[in-house]
Amino acid sequence: MKAKIHVTLKQGVLDPQGKAVQNALGSLGFSGVESVRQGKYIEIDLNETDAELAKGAVEGMCQKLLANTVIENYSIEIAD
Repeated sequence: MKAKIHVTLKQGVLDPQGKAVQNALGSLGFSGVESVRQGKYIEIDLNETDAELAKGAVEGMCQKLLANTVIENYSIEIAD
């Protein structure tokens, strides 16, 4: 199974990388970009056949390592 994880900063948390991307886009002539929020995308191949067990394992990975849950949100998608 494959786990697809999106990690993003929570609302209200400053995003200096997103701001840098926004400024760079503006300087490259892409006007109208009001804001940019940057995140992480992680794919993990799992040796698991049960989707619920896979999701539980990935949930633990996110809680312990992949996301800083104080300032980040994450979502998990499990696919065959």
